[in-house]
Amino acid sequence: MAELSPAILETGADPLLASARLTIDLEALAANYKELAESSGEAKAAAVVKADAYGLGLEQVAPVLSKAGCETFFVALPEEGIALRRIIADADIYVLAGMTGAIAAAACAESSLTPVLNSTDEIKIWADYWKRRGSRRPCAIHVDTGMNRLGLPVREALAFAKFNELNHHVTTVLLMSHLACADQRDHPLNEQQLESFQALSAAFGNVDSSLANSAGVFMGADYHFDLTRPGISIYGGAPQIGEENPMRPVVVAEARILQIRNVRAGETISYGASFEAKRDSRIAVAGIGYADGYHRAGSGHGVALRDAHSEGAVGWIAGHCIPVLGRVTMDLTAFDISELPDGTVKTGDWIELMGSNILIDDAARAAGTIPYGA
Repeated sequence: MAELSPAILETGADPLLASARLTIDLEALAANYKELAESSGEAKAAAVVKADAYGLGLEQVAPVLSKAGCETFFVALPEEGIALRRIIADADIYVLAGMTGAIAAAACAESSLTPVLNSTDEIKIWADYWKRRGSRRPCAIHVDTGMNRLGLPVREALAFAKFNELNHHVTTVLLMSHLACADQRDHPLNEQQLESFQALSAAFGNVDSSLANSAGVFMGADYHFDLTRPGISIYGGAPQIGEENPMRPVVVAEARILQIRNVRAGETISYGASFEAKRDSRIAVAGIGYADGYHRAGSGHGVALRDAHSEGAVGWIAGHCIPVLGRVTMDLTAFDISELPDGTVKTGDWIELMGSNILIDDAARAAGTIPYGA
C-alpha cells in the first residue's frame, strides 16, 4: 500500500495532523492491469498513464505496472513521456497529443518517444525532422472513426496508406483509433467504428492496430486487434455503464472528523441555510471541502445538481452510509450521523469518501461528474 496525502506532500506536515488522506492500493492497481491484460485475449495490453497516472503519481504507478508485465505506455504530452522515460528506461512510450512542431519532434526523438500523429501536418513535421537527419524513426497514425476529436479523417488515412507504401515517408508501427461509446455496449456507433477500423487496418497492411480503451477491452475479441489501451479501469473505474465493475478499488479518500455536534429540529446547516433539520440530529463535521477536491456539486442540499439528481454525496463510517448535509464548503463538510448509536464515532475518526464502500463511480455520479474527475 502507498499512502499519499496532498497536505503532507505539499506542506511537509505531520501525517497525524492531516485532516484528509488519500491511500493508493498498488497491489489492486497491479491486479487490475493483469485482469485487463488477461481480458485482452491475444492482444497485448498497454497502460495509459497520462495526467500523472490519472492523478495517482507517475513515479509510484509506472514501476508497479511495469513489474505487472506492462511494456507499452501512453502519455498525452512529450514532457510526460520524458518523465516516464526517466522512470522506465526500456518501455515503449507513445505520445498522444504533442507533435506541435520541430521542438516537440526533437523532444520525442531525444527520449525515444513514439509520437501519435493526428493529421497530415503532424506527419509532415515528423517526416521533415528525420529527412533533414537522413534517417527515419517510428510513429503511430491516429485515425478518427467517429469520435471527432483528434485523428486523420478516414479518407485521408486511406490515401496516406497508399502514398506511404510507395514513398516510405514515415515508419508506421501502430495504427490506432478511439472508441466514443464503448462504455455503452449496445450503442450503434461501436459497430460503425469497428467496421471502419477493420477496413483501415487492412489498408495499412503489416502494421499493428489498436482500437480498444478500457471499455473496449470488454467488448469482445473483435475489438482487441494487436494492442489494447486501458486507462481508467486500471485505476478502479467501471468499464461499462450499468454493469458490475470487475475492477478492484484502488483509491481510498478519507476525511477526519473534527467535531461532533447536536442540531435541533428547525436549525439549518452550512451556507445558504439550504438544509433545515426535521428532527433533532447529530452531525460530524469533517476536515475536507472543495479546496481539497471534494466537489461542491456533491453537496446534499443547495446546489443545482440536486434538482436533477436527488441524492448528494455520502460517506462511510462504522459500517454505515452517512449523507452530506447542506453545502460542501471550502475545507469543511457536514455528515449526518443521527442513525448511528451514541459513541459509535468520535472526534478524530476517519470517514471514507471513496473506496471499497463508496465506489469511485458512485462518488462521481453524486457530484455530476465521471470517475476521471472524482
